[in-house]
Amino acid sequence: MSADDQPEYRRTDEWFDSEGVRCAVAVYRPTGTSADAPAVVMAHGFGTPRAVRLYAYAEVFARAGYTVLVFDYRHFGDSDGQPRQLLDIGKQLVDWTNAVAYARTLDGIDSARIVGWGTSFAGGHVLTRAGTGENFAAVIAQVPHVDGLAAVRATGLRRTIRVAPSAVVDQIRALLGRSPRYVESVGAPGDVAVMSTPDAAPGRDLLLAESGLKAGDYPETVAARVLLRIGLYSPGKTASDIACPVLMQIMSEDAVTPAAVAEKVARKISDVTVHIHKGGHFDPYVQPLFPVIVAEQLEFLKRTVPVR
Repeated sequence: MSADDQPEYRRTDEWFDSEGVRCAVAVYRPTGTSADAPAVVMAHGFGTPRAVRLYAYAEVFARAGYTVLVFDYRHFGDSDGQPRQLLDIGKQLVDWTNAVAYARTLDGIDSARIVGWGTSFAGGHVLTRAGTGENFAAVIAQVPHVDGLAAVRATGLRRTIRVAPSAVVDQIRALLGRSPRYVESVGAPGDVAVMSTPDAAPGRDLLLAESGLKAGDYPETVAARVLLRIGLYSPGKTASDIACPVLMQIMSEDAVTPAAVAEKVARKISDVTVHIHKGGHFDPYVQPLFPVIVAEQLEFLKRTVPVR
């Protein structure tokens, strides 16, 4: 399919149910095609709503003939769920299961060819789902979280000490049924924030700008209790059980999901394509690297899950 005859798409804003909570999902359906299309199911990383750059990827895939579903986890973005900004790893994995199940109910979908697309924390989620029984046709994991202890080590002792009191207080408040203690998701070095590497705040600002958003359009906090659990969440543990093709894109200077650890996990996957790029954790989403990253993803899709 050449660039000149790529089909266009239409977008509808829909909902699916996840344990009684409505999750928002944007569905991009290619037009001008008659055969059932493969579907790409997408979600964002740590505490980030789908509106931050994911639509740019979805538009590329939809123009190439793929149906694309981009969803927000419960408690985040345009989805329901109280309290807000609550990142529960187990619940997010269930949201993934329910999003994929919803995709399989849609007309015009080839239900046997569903692709899981995740970035950063969600890159870990799609690897976890693929390694624990989800029947994906393929997986795209962009700068994925693969090892909890490695992520904690990458954070560094000083930054960990800064956020630890908030995490403990929030966990106590949760046990008492009180509202969350929040911590900033992104901050400058020295701030009390989950990600406070030198590239974090500038990277966040670029993502917002290229998404047509500004600071304050969406909350940029997370209930701090999740920080007590990140070190225990290691999607790489089930990587050897993944049966479908996987594309893993790694950044050589990634200070959030270290490259060496991601490469080690990639070697456990039987059918894996690895691309390593120079840059940091936030570079794949924006210029000048974004066109390269999304072109690799599209080439992988066309090779492993082609549009018929």
